[in-house]
Amino acid sequence: MPERIHLDHVTIVLHQPRFPENIGAAARAIKNMGMRNLVVVSPKNCDLTKVLKMATHAAIDVVEEMDVSDDLKKTLAPFHYVVGTTARLGGIRRSVQSPPAAARHLIPISQNNRIAILFGPEDKGLSNEEIRLCHSLVNIPTSEFSSINLAQAVMILCYELYAAGAERSEYVPRLASRLELDGMYDQVKGILVRINYINPENPDYWMDKIRHFFTRFQLRAREVSIIRGICRQIDWYGKKCARDSAKKREVLS
Repeated sequence: MPERIHLDHVTIVLHQPRFPENIGAAARAIKNMGMRNLVVVSPKNCDLTKVLKMATHAAIDVVEEMDVSDDLKKTLAPFHYVVGTTARLGGIRRSVQSPPAAARHLIPISQNNRIAILFGPEDKGLSNEEIRLCHSLVNIPTSEFSSINLAQAVMILCYELYAAGAERSEYVPRLASRLELDGMYDQVKGILVRINYINPENPDYWMDKIRHFFTRFQLRAREVSIIRGICRQIDWYGKKCARDSAKKREVLS
């Protein structure tokens, strides 16, 4: 029997949506495709009357159960895999998947991991800083006019997730959460700046490459712990060398 995405493990996250009607229409799309998890982060307007009008009676439960947050990084912290949506390409947005490919990729991951599908504001989409919180990116291909209504984009992704199936999928264990990964990246960046491996004036440029490298391995919590342990040992040894050098200078002087 074909394996499908574990939809209860997937959450749609709308970051800074501008219009309550789009929140309601997104809730309706989620419900249409057999999903129920919706989080809204820092909405510009969350007028529940307008939200519910677009959600219709059928999706009232999605709206009633949706979480509203004011901090994107904290919102994503518990998730093990974050997919960002982007209309713009190039720069750090070079590696993107189509909606069907992204859905197939998420089938094995969803069995044991919490997944967030992240959508940016209607007028500008996700910033580069927000893209750095994502494990992978998905782009909805269009013709000459690339702008898609937020709720329409949610429906397209939700449909692909609902329809995705595979005859055989590899097993994917629980991955490190966003919180665990961010702690590791902060520690790695601090060490690499300290040993002058990356430029302290623009560390994020080099960290983007390191993030892409580690993302390919889909790190588990234990592996993140090992990397952080190595960083602590490097930090300890560097400080020890500095102390030993200072003592030698004192003796010689």
